[in-house]
Amino acid sequence: MDEAFDFWMFVIHELTTGKRVDYLICDEAQFYTGEQIDQLARIVDELQIDVYTFGILADFRTKLFPGSQRLVELADRTETLPIGPLCWCGQRGTHNARTRNGEMVTEGSQVVVGDTTGEHEVGYEVLCRLHHRRRVTKAKARATLSPEPLPFGNDDW
Repeated sequence: MDEAFDFWMFVIHELTTGKRVDYLICDEAQFYTGEQIDQLARIVDELQIDVYTFGILADFRTKLFPGSQRLVELADRTETLPIGPLCWCGQRGTHNARTRNGEMVTEGSQVVVGDTTGEHEVGYEVLCRLHHRRRVTKAKARATLSPEPLPFGNDDW
């Protein structure tokens, strides 16, 4: 989202040029600025136009995105969608992990778009809180879990 985009001015322009605006649907709202969230609230309050926003709350460090924080502060209602991603273990995915070359990282810029062409491949993975805290990604779990229940064969008995 362009930080300079003004939702209020956009909707006013649409309305004053004869266009109809019944509602707004805004995706990836975590990347909006606090000012843009304020504009959306103004659209609801002053123009009586419903605004539906979608996005994630927290980054890979479990810190709220500024847009998400402002949404939580101003929203009339928040809902967690009943369907959602699952952690590799099958539990509900609640945390976003950033990986660099397959390893989970917990420091760095809040927003980094996946870089798959550079020196360090950056990706994202949804984890449950337990595996996020323990830094156990799907790749790490596969590397440490053996298909054999014990590390020796039946010949060793």
